[in-house]
Amino acid sequence: MTLWEVSLQALAVLLGTAGAFFFLAGTVGLVRLPDFYSRAHAAAKCDTVGAGAILVALALALGVDGGGIKVLGLVVLVLVAGPTASHALARAAFRTGLRPWDGKPTRGRMEP
Repeated sequence: MTLWEVSLQALAVLLGTAGAFFFLAGTVGLVRLPDFYSRAHAAAKCDTVGAGAILVALALALGVDGGGIKVLGLVVLVLVAGPTASHALARAAFRTGLRPWDGKPTRGRMEP
């Protein structure tokens, strides 16, 4: 193996580890945050960055010949679809009357 290949593999391992960390942070956010909007934010941001980092690591590990270009296409799809879907869910929740958490104990619905 050349120094270039070793460097690419090390970068792939670092990106994979960083992606796993972001997935873990998103999971903790889903458990610890108080309302739907905060949880949706944590899930969308951490999962987008986590999946993006892991897919870039996979693309580096596969190389140009082994399908790395196709995996980079998936990265673009994840970077567009994740936040868009999260925004659509949050907007639908707001339009149906789900109130954001304001620190007070409530039932979660807006007053008419």
